[in-house]
Amino acid sequence: MTKKTEPDRTPGHITENGKTYDLEALMRTYGNDVLRMAYCYVKDYDTAEDIFQEVFIKANEKAAGFRGESTVKTWLLRITVNACKDYLKSAYRRRVTMLSEEDEARLPAADQIEEIEKREDQKRVREALWKLPGKYREVLVCLYFEERSVAETAKLLKLSEGTVKSRLSRARERFRAILESEQKGGAYGG
Repeated sequence: MTKKTEPDRTPGHITENGKTYDLEALMRTYGNDVLRMAYCYVKDYDTAEDIFQEVFIKANEKAAGFRGESTVKTWLLRITVNACKDYLKSAYRRRVTMLSEEDEARLPAADQIEEIEKREDQKRVREALWKLPGKYREVLVCLYFEERSVAETAKLLKLSEGTVKSRLSRARERFRAILESEQKGGAYGG
């Protein structure tokens, strides 16, 4: 009979499979994943960095509560997703005026046409992604931008695998419809 090892309850430390992480080790090991996930949600690097800091402050505060029911990475990304959702719902975000897209995407020199076309495609994809309802967008972000499996996505978003697959199917349909509608010059309303 295998005995389940209790996680380390040392304040500010987390143990997973015999390896103990302090705050610095967590940031070094999973910092890029947290920052990338935050950026995929908020689409602003400065805001993603703020969320990154918030995530590791929360992780440090809640380290003693880590029960080992998921991996440390999944636990941190769940905190990240929640922090991003809180940010996106906040009144602060609605009051802050962001730079216009023209300011954000200053065109490079004329001899870099290929780079301009690539940026335009990325912009179209980003805009289409933002037109999707949040429940579909988060599934696409996890599966395609974060390159997670259906099982990892389900665990991260606290959904069943069947729900993730269903949302993925609907997200693909809506995403395709948005892109096609924009290509024809129309506006997608659904």
